[in-house]
Amino acid sequence: MLKIGDVDVKNLARFENMLGALGTDAPKAMNSAINRTGSMARTQVIRSLSKQTGLPQKTIRKAIKVKRSSWDDLRYSLSASGGDVSLKYFKPHETRKGVTAFVRGQRQLYENSFMKGGSFSRGRVALNMGGHVFQRIGPERLGIEKLKSGVVIPAEMVDGASAAVFEETVTEHLPRRLDHEIGRLLGL
Repeated sequence: MLKIGDVDVKNLARFENMLGALGTDAPKAMNSAINRTGSMARTQVIRSLSKQTGLPQKTIRKAIKVKRSSWDDLRYSLSASGGDVSLKYFKPHETRKGVTAFVRGQRQLYENSFMKGGSFSRGRVALNMGGHVFQRIGPERLGIEKLKSGVVIPAEMVDGASAAVFEETVTEHLPRRLDHEIGRLLGL
């Protein structure tokens, strides 16, 4: 039985005779079907993660790395690394009460946090801090810490809607793609 990651794809036993008829071209058909299905699944995972976390799709696309299948190694994998994502990437806006950011599908207020210096009445001065959100932790001038969102992309990938959409896409599309590639190579 074929496996893509941890997803068991059922009903592929019917392709054994056709793959046997292909001979040495069988890995070529399987490779092409796995890569095409994996690319479809990647797109769906990125869309799902964007809704699940509140991050823009562009940011998630940069975070997810792909290892495509080859004739020798018929595995397609999606991976991500990293830790807690900074609030900078969640469309932050500074208000009088603090900074609001769009985390996990809703705008949240982080009280007493800031992105710029100065008072609202005299005008805010942009700090050269790269758009990050900070909170004061002590009375000293530089007693500040960078705020994080609590969103970890690798953990979000294997949990919830993104994991379900990956399994669903692979289960639905891989048998059709494999049938198409075998038919193309056999001339059916």
